[in-house]
Amino acid sequence: MPSAVDSYVVGLDFGTDSVRAVLMRVDTGEEVRTSVEAYERWARGEWCEPTRQQFRQHPLDHAEAMTRAVRALFKGDRRLAEKVVGIGVDTTGSSPLPVDAAGQPLAFSPEFANDPDALCILWKDHTSVAEAEEINALCHSPNMRDYTRYVGGIYSSEWFWAKILHTYRRNPRVQAAAASWVEFCDWIPALLTGVSRAEDIVRGVCAAGHKALWNPDFGGLPPKEFFAALDERLLSLPHPLFGDPVTTDHPAGHLSAEWAERLGLSERVAVAVGAFDCHMGAVGGGITPYTFARVVGTSTCDILMAPPAEVGDTVVQGICGQVPGSVLPGYVGFEAGQSSFGDVFAWFAHLLSYGATSDVDRGEILKRLEAEASALQPGAYGERALDWLNGRRTPDADQRLRAMIAGLHLGSTAPSIYRALVEATAFGGRAIVDRFEAEGIPVKRVMALGGIPQKSPLVMQISADVLNRPIAVVESSECCARGAGIFAAAAAGEYRTVHEAQAAMQSKILKEYQPNPEAAAAYEAIYRDYVAMGAFEKERASAHAKAVGDVPKRTARPEMV
Repeated sequence: MPSAVDSYVVGLDFGTDSVRAVLMRVDTGEEVRTSVEAYERWARGEWCEPTRQQFRQHPLDHAEAMTRAVRALFKGDRRLAEKVVGIGVDTTGSSPLPVDAAGQPLAFSPEFANDPDALCILWKDHTSVAEAEEINALCHSPNMRDYTRYVGGIYSSEWFWAKILHTYRRNPRVQAAAASWVEFCDWIPALLTGVSRAEDIVRGVCAAGHKALWNPDFGGLPPKEFFAALDERLLSLPHPLFGDPVTTDHPAGHLSAEWAERLGLSERVAVAVGAFDCHMGAVGGGITPYTFARVVGTSTCDILMAPPAEVGDTVVQGICGQVPGSVLPGYVGFEAGQSSFGDVFAWFAHLLSYGATSDVDRGEILKRLEAEASALQPGAYGERALDWLNGRRTPDADQRLRAMIAGLHLGSTAPSIYRALVEATAFGGRAIVDRFEAEGIPVKRVMALGGIPQKSPLVMQISADVLNRPIAVVESSECCARGAGIFAAAAAGEYRTVHEAQAAMQSKILKEYQPNPEAAAAYEAIYRDYVAMGAFEKERASAHAKAVGDVPKRTARPEMV
């Protein structure tokens, strides 16, 4: 039992479009109140150029939306607000931003307020593909230790160092002004606790290990010589950029006087170390060892954890990393995922509504597509799709890859194409499961959480059929915020361990989808088409890169062991 029965925590889930705040009871995990606030500048499309795959968010959006969301939980009820003992934070990632010597985002100053390179570089920003390839080329070169070993052997353009390097090459003003860079999930706790020096920002294991090349096996971050060999611009940052990070059950501090007043809470409120939304969502959903937890939204993030003694020397290739303590202390956390999932369906609905003379509810379009596609057989009328509309995250990250729709004919319909897109996203998940098992990490249970698993029976049933495994759908629609609340309870000392907090506060299961044997058999053959299409696209992308000379350029570097 918690130390105080009548106590509450706030879980903050910073998603792509909005922040969700959940007020939870510490003793039962009951979600008492929920509020959602959109990012106003982001909603207007400011600083984003989708054709260049540039997606930036202003940190003022995050701070302002958080303030509105938390205050909305209490509606002036001071007595309830006084019972809050902790705040937990999860965010998208890798979504780094540059900060000054005081730990404040550069974008908070008038000089950089409208500079896209001084903003939060959102997870799905792929402007740093070339820099990611250079990191990979360096790590895989002779006499260089492979610092991508624990991030699947491939560094992604979605991640920390690639984005920093791209920014520095593009914008010397930001380079000169940045005292440090910090992941979004580490910055929010620093903001709430009133950190006044960049070096005092508490870094979490989750972001450090999965995105910033930190690992205990390396003794921390790569050495200074590594960054000098990559690009001397990176030497303008302090080295190491941060020391040993901590697990999310630790407190980053307590609410500062300023933020206690802004939020209407007490300065006694503990603020937990931050982590990525998918990791906290898995905890909120009740992840256990060898559960494949799918956080399904605009993209997917897949989380699995296993005991270190059973993992041993196993290193899974082509995923987004394996990090001790990134999900729960005492386990190795594995991360994988797809760069687009819900975005695939949103894109198709947007395509269908193009040119409409009045506002079209794309949600209604998707409902109609779902209903009619549900009546079709696996493979519909022969249409096939590749789901890489935002590149491929795993297995084997490659953001140059593109999507594909094949097998079209005059009998193809919007529902049949939609079904092909749904099948393609399910095949993307199948490829990830196959990679884990091929590398020696078994998947014993599949769990899905997020809005899509609750809203789309078609997506879930096709996924179960393609995987040929049951899929348990989590009841809570706020699992990421729930996970943040669980860590807040642990950081506040309400439970002895976060494992005890999870056992008391995790969500129940809403329903379980069982695979249809006939559909599962049909999808075995269709999956082979998906794999063949993927191989074709990889050859096309490689040939195109060579034709235009878009390959990594290496400069002279000192030899390293």
